Amino acid sequence: MKAVELTENIYWVGGIDWDLRNFHGYSTQRGSTYNAYLIIDEKVTLIDTVKDYLYDEMIERISSVIDPTEIDYVVSNHVEMDHSGGLPELMELIPEATVFTSPKGKAGLKAHYKKDWNFSVVKSNQSLDLGQRSLQFVLTPMVHWPDNMVAYLPEDKILFSNDAFGQHIASSERFDDQLAYDVIMEEASKYYANIVLPYSGQVERILPTVEELDLEIVAPSHGVVWRNHIAEILEQYEKWANNQTEEKAVIVYDTMWDSTKKIAETLGGTFAAQGVSTRMMSLDANHISDIMTEVLTAKYICVGSPTLNNNLLPSVASFLTYLKGLAPKNRYGLAFGSYGWGGQSVDQIEEVLEEIGFELLEQIKYQYIPDGEKLKEEVAEKLDESNE
Repeated sequence: MKAVELTENIYWVGGIDWDLRNFHGYSTQRGSTYNAYLIIDEKVTLIDTVKDYLYDEMIERISSVIDPTEIDYVVSNHVEMDHSGGLPELMELIPEATVFTSPKGKAGLKAHYKKDWNFSVVKSNQSLDLGQRSLQFVLTPMVHWPDNMVAYLPEDKILFSNDAFGQHIASSERFDDQLAYDVIMEEASKYYANIVLPYSGQVERILPTVEELDLEIVAPSHGVVWRNHIAEILEQYEKWANNQTEEKAVIVYDTMWDSTKKIAETLGGTFAAQGVSTRMMSLDANHISDIMTEVLTAKYICVGSPTLNNNLLPSVASFLTYLKGLAPKNRYGLAFGSYGWGGQSVDQIEEVLEEIGFELLEQIKYQYIPDGEKLKEEVAEKLDESNE
């Protein structure tokens, strides 16, 4: 296993997790990478590590260019264990090395690993001299943990961006011009929708700082390294952070006897007839993290469930909990569903959509089996009224 050169004396030395299929409840069908970066200078510096089970892979890559015991500095941009999991074993190898991290980073690393390493706490705009190069730190709290920070290498115009601009993709290719652009952007949007979205306010505040940097490489903690499509990913982050949406409806539902499905299909057809791009997403067939990828750019979020034991179907309740945690803004919400006698599900959906902050469209609720033509007329009428 070899290190991959980003530019002269700067290397990717991370690990590839080909088999990862679940990341905190997020479906990672393409696996992932855990990216660590090695800077060879007068002070040999490693930026982040990998999950603990990929430690040997990281060490083998480092060893392909330098003896790992020569590492002087370790920069910990983020405490989370997919970034720091290899740190305890690494520090046994280099006990005299200095660990540079944020104030919250030091507290988090000590809480996680119960070790009193040689910490050096950094502040925003602080610079670390490496010899021929320097690292400049910017603290980015709550993008997406309190300890988060990024590091910029001005001499080589590289931003080590931590979880920002990442994607969950396992590949032997390391750069954004070596894989299909649409695949990379799909995974970047999925990553934002399922990890970064709740922190869009913080992203919005930090983006001007990033955009002012002279950038030739953006090196995130997961996925490929950006060198050819930096402008494009910055543009997308600007849109996502501002919750900019398209004329698109995402219709999320589960069903028992297909009555709620009929309402969903009628909604989908009506939106499409009005020129609104439509995504039909049954919870029986789609993972919630894939649904959120579509929600990221959708103006209308429609959620449907029949009533079961005076409540929602569990799958719909689970999705609403997930949606609430990710907290998209500036959307319209519509609750719908069928019922036999109680009918509580639609009001329960509406309550959650309102709590998230969606502007509510008139709910659609049917007892037993909807009449097809009558349903089409009513749905069209309600959507027309909502657009007035």
